[in-house]
Amino acid sequence: MKAIVQSAYGSPAGVLSLRDVAKPTPAPDEVLVRMHAAGVHPDVWHLIAGWPYVLRVMGAGFRRPKSPVPGIDVAGVVDTVGAHVTRFKPGDAVFGATVFMRWANGGTYAEYVAVPERLLVAKPPNVTFEQAASVVSPGLIALMNFHPERIQPSWRVAVNGAAGNVGSLFAQIARSRGARVTGVDAIDKLSAMRDLGIEETVDYKKEDFTQRGERYDLIFDVPTTLSRDQWERALEPAGIYWIIGHDHFGTATGAVLGSIPRMIPFMIRAARRGQLGKGVLKFATPLDALQELRRHLEARTLTPHVTHTFALAEAASALQCMIEGKAAGRIVIHAPHT
Repeated sequence: MKAIVQSAYGSPAGVLSLRDVAKPTPAPDEVLVRMHAAGVHPDVWHLIAGWPYVLRVMGAGFRRPKSPVPGIDVAGVVDTVGAHVTRFKPGDAVFGATVFMRWANGGTYAEYVAVPERLLVAKPPNVTFEQAASVVSPGLIALMNFHPERIQPSWRVAVNGAAGNVGSLFAQIARSRGARVTGVDAIDKLSAMRDLGIEETVDYKKEDFTQRGERYDLIFDVPTTLSRDQWERALEPAGIYWIIGHDHFGTATGAVLGSIPRMIPFMIRAARRGQLGKGVLKFATPLDALQELRRHLEARTLTPHVTHTFALAEAASALQCMIEGKAAGRIVIHAPHT
């Protein structure tokens, strides 16, 4: 089969190539999926670039990737199932992830990929393979960080980075709960946010939304660029400030530990305020979160806007498109099948 193979850590154009590799055989608890679409998002770039360096000792491989085929998210059709698989059969349309909470290439940039059954759900018929593949890791990050049931209809929610992979999903989910959402991002992405139904949009380069005199029940800071003075003056007394720690493709944090050092003070404060539990981190398993993601897709309270598709052989170009920040919507690797 054809697959993208990563030879070393570095720029996508320099280390990725299309090659013939052996078709994987699913383990007893795995499903072999014929890939129709695979997601393109920052975690894939981190594993290709090897940045920050700490991820190399967290499972990715120290000198070169242990698993040579990149990609984490996939949508496609079940080809075969392992002996212990009970939830799927050949021909089922599915989407999900190959790895979760583990820094390692997942092998989805290939014609076929073996996926653990526990990380797969049925694809809703009302979304395309491309749409389904585009939301998996961003959706898991959003939902496993902040359970939507925590959000109340009366809340005012600010999403910093609302046009990005994680931010746009979280903003839509917050709206589905009845919250009033303010989306913060670059000016060229404001119209895309409005298309998602975000009521208020702010160009962060022209205006500091924390200076508007508004108070928020939740600030969901995806790039984690706000200072303590900023988020404290914009929060309600019992408000929650929550961070994701996006790395800005290596320009915002150190090469060794990435965003970890700047996240430590936040985690300490959140623990002191009792915000690390009690409904914030509530989904027991990633499968629970994937099922919730599926429900939002099926109910159309979550609408992924795919604007750029690339062929499997163009994986490096797809990643470069994401790095340059030119896409106002989702980017996917597309593998059409008859």
